[in-house]
Amino acid sequence: MTIHSADLPVAASPSDLTTTRLTIEGMSCAACSGRIQRALSARPDVTDAQVNLLAGTASIRHAAGLSPADLAAAVTKLGYPASMPQDAAPRARDDEAASLKRAFLTALALTLPVFVAEMGGHLFPAFHHWLHGLALTAPLLWAQMILTAAVLAGPGRRFFATGVPALLRGGPEMNSLVALGAGAAFLYSAVVVLLPGLIPPASRHVYFEAAAVIVTLILMGRWLEARAKGQAGAAIRALVELAPERATVLRDGKPASIAVADLWPGDLVLLAPGERVAVDGVITEGRGHIDESMLTGEPIPAEKSPGDPVTGGTVNGTAALTYRVTATGADTTLSRIVRMIEGAQNARLPVQALVDRITRIFVPVVMGLAVLAFLLWLAFGPDLAHAVVAGVAVLIIACPCAMGLAVPVSIMVGTGRGAQLGVLFRRGEALQRLSNARLIGFDKTGTLTRGHPELLAIHADGIADTEALRLAAAAEARSEHPLGAAIVAGAGARGLDLPPASEVKATAGRGLSALVEGRNLLIGNLAALTESGIDPAPALRNAAEAAAAQGATPVHLAVDGRHVASFALADPIRPEAADTVAALHRMGLRTAMLSGDIPATARAVGQRLGIDDVQAGLMPGDKLAAIDGMGAGSVFVGDGINDAPALAAAETGIAIGTGTGIAIESADLVLMSGDLSGVTRAIRLSRAVMRNIRQNLFWAFAYNTALIPVAMGVLVPFGGPQLSPMLAAGAMALSSVCVVGNALRLRTVR
Repeated sequence: MTIHSADLPVAASPSDLTTTRLTIEGMSCAACSGRIQRALSARPDVTDAQVNLLAGTASIRHAAGLSPADLAAAVTKLGYPASMPQDAAPRARDDEAASLKRAFLTALALTLPVFVAEMGGHLFPAFHHWLHGLALTAPLLWAQMILTAAVLAGPGRRFFATGVPALLRGGPEMNSLVALGAGAAFLYSAVVVLLPGLIPPASRHVYFEAAAVIVTLILMGRWLEARAKGQAGAAIRALVELAPERATVLRDGKPASIAVADLWPGDLVLLAPGERVAVDGVITEGRGHIDESMLTGEPIPAEKSPGDPVTGGTVNGTAALTYRVTATGADTTLSRIVRMIEGAQNARLPVQALVDRITRIFVPVVMGLAVLAFLLWLAFGPDLAHAVVAGVAVLIIACPCAMGLAVPVSIMVGTGRGAQLGVLFRRGEALQRLSNARLIGFDKTGTLTRGHPELLAIHADGIADTEALRLAAAAEARSEHPLGAAIVAGAGARGLDLPPASEVKATAGRGLSALVEGRNLLIGNLAALTESGIDPAPALRNAAEAAAAQGATPVHLAVDGRHVASFALADPIRPEAADTVAALHRMGLRTAMLSGDIPATARAVGQRLGIDDVQAGLMPGDKLAAIDGMGAGSVFVGDGINDAPALAAAETGIAIGTGTGIAIESADLVLMSGDLSGVTRAIRLSRAVMRNIRQNLFWAFAYNTALIPVAMGVLVPFGGPQLSPMLAAGAMALSSVCVVGNALRLRTVR
């Protein structure tokens, strides 16, 4: 849930805003993160706040005049120590797991004697008689009390240090429930030992073992949870670790090994066989293959030669290469990918809003139910002890840890798995929206096709083929259009010398005009000719229509107002395009093509690929209108550069990338490998993540719904058991571990 403040200062324009990222300790459930988020968003100088329970971070968009230290102090005041990431050592999951493991083992060592002394006699009556033969009852109770107090004051202190202040401030959360439950069990038992006269004889039972076991089991659950969370973030850590620490650079013509952090754009780096590329660059010497699978998901190594880009973190093959550095530090592709994944993992999916609303009132309701259970047992139960057990069991069983973890842990694992498959979610919300996709729209050129047209045929009337090509290529040499590049490449392949062109003027969606060797040239589609008052030559028009029927794009040439030639250009269809469209149909999705190409060409491509709806001849504004008409569940797939407006307009935009120079600003997710089949991978992954989230939420909510009444004792009148606080603690810890474990299954999604 992202909360926007309604009380912003008038002067806070977008240019006056900045973003601060904080590291926050002590968050254990959705109630914790929700309370921090509401407090931050309530400030008039904060426009947006996102708190990530799983990552232990907060991203705050605020007025530039507000210092990060003030924000950290505000969060710390709530009872959750906060700091700037660069001011404190990163709280790695491994370190957190190690700390919790030590706390759990310490609690276990102190709890075992208490548990054995109290519960051993219930299991083995002979053991009870033997133990009481060694020591009197009073010393045994004192020993249990001292050991339990050590558990609560030592390993269990974290629950009281956070939970009690939160309770006193009127914002109870998971730690508050644990502190209340374990504290109530201990205090009641201590009164029985120290002041037995205050308790009726029938109720003089001690529950030291319950208080100690509650803390021990919950610590065990948090330890296992932290270990699982560490595995959840393994994908992003693997990306970070891809970059090597040192590189061999040429300085004054001699190789020198330096730290990667000391590289600068323009440096020449020597890349040995099998070595990782240090930073982004361009090959200057050598030919070989580089494995880019960790970044793109593409298992086949990419061939590289002088002029080709290389990406930091990829692995060189068997050739020795030299490359010139083009980007370092935060500007490298690897760093941008890591930031992209972190941003997606910090996102709050729309489904999270439901969880936040429930957990906001859940803890107070649980405390009310605990009081109600205590009073009912006190009024109708056999003694005070049973009332205490019921109240404590309700407090412990209902801790909302699993609810808070249900959504973010699936997002973290899912986006990490996506990165391994070459599917990078730039916005986490796309995970949910993509799962509801019903119509997939594709751009044609550069998306369904390779984006590099080739000159197939020349039809001329009153002019030689080579002369027509020479004039057209001279004008197109000043153009950046891919069709123009194909004409220029065709002239180059034929060894034609191109004269200079002047007065070159391009018209979007039509073509261009130019002056070449004193002749006025017009190059473009049929509409460009007719709008200029030029009558198309029937033979050339027929040839163009025949070429278009075969999927080629005709480009017409007029010289001094006369139609003299038609060029047939074809953009080869991507080899995986037909299989991708067929796979989408098998998934129950409709497909569409939105193209600016002429209708005949677009229809030919669409028919070959089996696309349901083909819209062609679209101007940029027409394409946006077509996307708006696609409605809910619309997805648009484009090359991420020319299609940026369309990608931004679609409900979900998917950009086809190549691993470098990705247009991440307009798309919701990027396919790093440029392989169109990544669309089906992204949709399958999105569906798997949302299915996983629904499973987690069902488990968390169903678990609490079913076990809270059991803890209250509704089964007792029917001969059923009363849930023990120890079993409640074990079940609560198991719930969180099950949710995280279920999310980890996403690591195997294919």
